[in-house]
Amino acid sequence: MRQRTTGWIALAAAATLTLSACGGDDTPSVEPSDVEAADFPEGSTMAQLAEAGSITIGTKFDQPLFGLVGPDNVPIGFDVEIGKMIAAELGIGEDDIEWTETVSANREPFIQEGQVDIVVATYTINDERKQVIDFAGPYYVAGQALMVRADDDSITGPDDLAGKTVCSVDGSTPAGNIEANYPDAELVTFAAYTDCLDPLRNGQVDAVTTDNVILAGYVSESPEDFQIAGEQFTEEPYGIGLALGDDEFRTFINDVLEASFEDGRWQAAWESTAGEVLDTPEPPAVDRY
Repeated sequence: MRQRTTGWIALAAAATLTLSACGGDDTPSVEPSDVEAADFPEGSTMAQLAEAGSITIGTKFDQPLFGLVGPDNVPIGFDVEIGKMIAAELGIGEDDIEWTETVSANREPFIQEGQVDIVVATYTINDERKQVIDFAGPYYVAGQALMVRADDDSITGPDDLAGKTVCSVDGSTPAGNIEANYPDAELVTFAAYTDCLDPLRNGQVDAVTTDNVILAGYVSESPEDFQIAGEQFTEEPYGIGLALGDDEFRTFINDVLEASFEDGRWQAAWESTAGEVLDTPEPPAVDRY
């Protein structure tokens, strides 16, 4: 396992962990391309990463199907596979990826402070975030939904949330949407979505809200406890976060994504991870803003 010292103390809200990037038995292996630093524009982020031979990627560690660390301390999921594909196009193999846990509240600070090179972490592209970081993508379009207890039929959509207690995550788009548009609901937030699961089981909260694909992972793990209530009620385009103003790197990542849509790598990554529970969607159109 290769390690690199960042020289920075992680935010108290999220522990930082360096891991070898290996998928599960069903995850396709991602082989690095035969490229060198000289193949990229001099001084570009691509050249620097290719020269270093390693990349630090922020992702979630607690979200089934997209970014989850199991007992072997290895992250797996669709976001992880997207990160591997980008690294591979820089000539960086799986063993030279350093995975850093990013929760919703620290994604922008981690990018701004240089603690990660990119963030692939169910990260909704929006105008507010684009003021401080840049996004490549989207590589998937999710939608906000609600998860309730398996025996609860009182909530079928966001219009049923008046007087209900809803759990979400600090700094997340779903939490902001509930606060702004459903003020009759009582919103409670934690650092991670997994912190909402036991309160929902125990009846301390009535619903958990985040993106439909994240909730689908929790339901797939505990169908006796949870169910999705109704349909998604927003569109959440997932992008790859990177440093503000790094146009060359953003263009490079967008090129990698579009190539993966065409050659089947994106579909293979989906089907080996989120596709175990969800149907394979059509890839979204990349927004080269």
